[in-house]
Amino acid sequence: MTSPRPVRIGVQIQPQHAQYPAIRDSVRELEDLGVDILFNWDHFYPLSGEPEGLHFEAWTMLAAWAEQTSRVEFGSLVNCNSYRNADLQADMARTIDHISGGRFIFGTGSGWFEKDYDEYGYEFGTAGQRLDALAENLPRIEARWAKLNPAPVRDIPVLIGGGGEKKTLKIVAKHADIWHSFSDVETMTRKLAILAQHGETVGRDVSEIEISTEVRGRSEAEANELINLGTSLFTLGISGPDYNKDEVKTWLAWRDAVNAG
Repeated sequence: MTSPRPVRIGVQIQPQHAQYPAIRDSVRELEDLGVDILFNWDHFYPLSGEPEGLHFEAWTMLAAWAEQTSRVEFGSLVNCNSYRNADLQADMARTIDHISGGRFIFGTGSGWFEKDYDEYGYEFGTAGQRLDALAENLPRIEARWAKLNPAPVRDIPVLIGGGGEKKTLKIVAKHADIWHSFSDVETMTRKLAILAQHGETVGRDVSEIEISTEVRGRSEAEANELINLGTSLFTLGISGPDYNKDEVKTWLAWRDAVNAG
């Protein structure tokens, strides 16, 4: 199948190895370049390079992006469900949604980087326990959005990251507006079939879900194959200290050519 949606480019500004002014400048430049979505990540330490290098927290940064930007959508790729009470997550998301005038995406996942947990005093548990906690918290988050006064500006899109076929994709089928993974063509083909099966189980048409994947290291030909599978959101991570945007510009040109038909 072909994607029923326009192709979009998301850029993850990894909040590592840079002082905040470099991050702020990158947000401005990327919005001006025409990126569709800006992401950070929800970790407390760098994931590459110097393990104790410069790093900033995600949610407070997102509130600043809400004020700084005017067009681009934004969120975390992804929030770690384990760090915060579910209702608090919902309220933070609603608040940033209002600050931005309805451009916030609630990207979330179960968490995986053990150092974050150990250093900040959270219980790491097992992958299964963390996924179960995500499944339990998403209905609470949705219920809190329905209670908050004022209500969110829009129905806040839920992006769920991860590719686990038994638990994660079932959570995606039930709750996600966007599903993000790092799947290649072969893997995406298999996982979309499994996602459809979960959709039948939970009673949802999963064609409603936007499909997202990482584009770094892929050719345009492979990206085109992913479009034919239904993928419409392609993300690219860039890291400090320099936040090189050359590859972003290349993929933006590709997006524009694809959308022009």
